[in-house]
Amino acid sequence: MILDFIYNIGVFLTSFGLKCIAPFNDKIKLGVKGRIETYSILSKYLKVKDKTLWFHCASLGEYEQGLPVFKEVRKIYKEHKIVLSFFSPSGYEIRKNAEIADVVVYLPLDTKKNAKRFLNIINPELTIFVKYDIWPNFLSEIKRRNLKAVLISASFRSNQSYFKFYGKQLKEALFAFEHIFTQNENSKSLLSGINYKNVTVTGDTRFDRVYSQLQQDNTLDFIEQFKDNKLCVVAGSTWPEGEVIITNYINSLKSEEVKFIIAPHNIKSNQINNLKEKLKTKSILHSSKEQENLEEAQVFIIDTIGLLTKIYHYADMAYVGGAIGNTGLHNTLEPATFGIPIIIGKNHGKFPEAQEMINRGGMFSVSNEDEFTVILNKLISNSDLRRESGSKNLNYVKENKGSVIQILDYLRK
Repeated sequence: MILDFIYNIGVFLTSFGLKCIAPFNDKIKLGVKGRIETYSILSKYLKVKDKTLWFHCASLGEYEQGLPVFKEVRKIYKEHKIVLSFFSPSGYEIRKNAEIADVVVYLPLDTKKNAKRFLNIINPELTIFVKYDIWPNFLSEIKRRNLKAVLISASFRSNQSYFKFYGKQLKEALFAFEHIFTQNENSKSLLSGINYKNVTVTGDTRFDRVYSQLQQDNTLDFIEQFKDNKLCVVAGSTWPEGEVIITNYINSLKSEEVKFIIAPHNIKSNQINNLKEKLKTKSILHSSKEQENLEEAQVFIIDTIGLLTKIYHYADMAYVGGAIGNTGLHNTLEPATFGIPIIIGKNHGKFPEAQEMINRGGMFSVSNEDEFTVILNKLISNSDLRRESGSKNLNYVKENKGSVIQILDYLRK
């Protein structure tokens, strides 16, 4: 009871704090404004008689992770409307028009009042949470109403609150899920330790998601024109600390036979302009590509979102950002599925797929600029190394896909 009181006071204080900070932070402002509009959006698109499903994702990464399951579930529940919710603006603002859903909203903050009001409106026949974002009040209300809910692609660590004496409320929230599908045996073991038994180890649905990209049309005529049949290095989801290394490498090259595509994580104009100014060779921006002779440039800077996955299709090797610094490694499975070698930074400890690809010889971890230069030079000069290491990454993806089938088998029962 005391922990419950402390948690709810914490949510109230968080709500107050976000409203105070919102005028000074664009991202927080989007979330605060969006949550105010949630109920009016739901009421506009949902009728009392509608049968619904609810998919919840913390942010964009979890949405991409859950998408292959969402698509298959939609085929099963053809008469239902789908409500898709996000907690983070970085998910909602990019996928607010997602075709998979009939309604996309911000998840209201986790108060008991919000949980009751939200569920009164949508009354979902099935709820799917992806990976984490466990909200005790929402899940307690789901359990109280005997609504069916599952958690997919779950991954737990022993130092998380669920497995500590002070995490009683979060621990109880897990029992609102009828079934939990975990990425690994360790997560299943941790759940068993708190006496949660309805667990199936299905792996990570991201493998199914990225592998399905091979069945899509990945053609981008402007990238093909830019590449001009030359070797191409794609630097995806880069941060400034990685961009320094990349631009120094490009500026040191005496040959123009290698092309570079840089897709920064942050596409604000000041950062894009700063990146372009540091390059001593001819570079172009996606936003101004119509005015350029693409094949004459050596560097293509992607100052927009939504293209990176297709761009990897044109890569002969890739660098994935986030692990040179401490911002968190970005998606390495997307380039892996195209069968190319990958370079990352050293801070990848929380990303088991990265360690596995390193162990297999398809991915290379570097600690500094010198190591980056050595590895990239080897990959550029050795076609056999590129082919062999890239094949190891693609095989890793192939071996681990299939979790969607197992989840769907359960949901069809």
